[in-house]
Amino acid sequence: MTMDQEAYIRYRLQRARATLDEAKTLLDAGHLHGAVNRLYYACFYAVCALIFTEGKSSSKHSGVRAFFDEGWLKPHRVSAELGRFYRRVFKERQRADYEGPVHFTDTEVRGWFEEARAFVAEISQLAERQLAAGGPHA
Repeated sequence: MTMDQEAYIRYRLQRARATLDEAKTLLDAGHLHGAVNRLYYACFYAVCALIFTEGKSSSKHSGVRAFFDEGWLKPHRVSAELGRFYRRVFKERQRADYEGPVHFTDTEVRGWFEEARAFVAEISQLAERQLAAGGPHA
């Protein structure tokens, strides 16, 4: 793995953590739609980092999800629960951004925040392990 590839992965992991912080700020301010958007993107950035450890990337959300499903979910390298959460938070972000009117409760978004925090932590750990092992580019 080149230094540029490793830097990109670390950047995406950092963006995932920062975006979780953004979600918390929005959630605490009562901006639930914005918080849902940031929760999804925190997970998305973490997944982008993970799939890139194996040389995969996509400019489309559907492509990132497909690489995650094929490379990590189907071979049971991550739990089905993580996959279900990632699909759910994507769907809720779609609803928040493109449908209307959509109502979220503070309680449900706070629950998603906790799930997103756990998701980002687990996906980040997997990406870090891939980095430590040198990834497929070594």
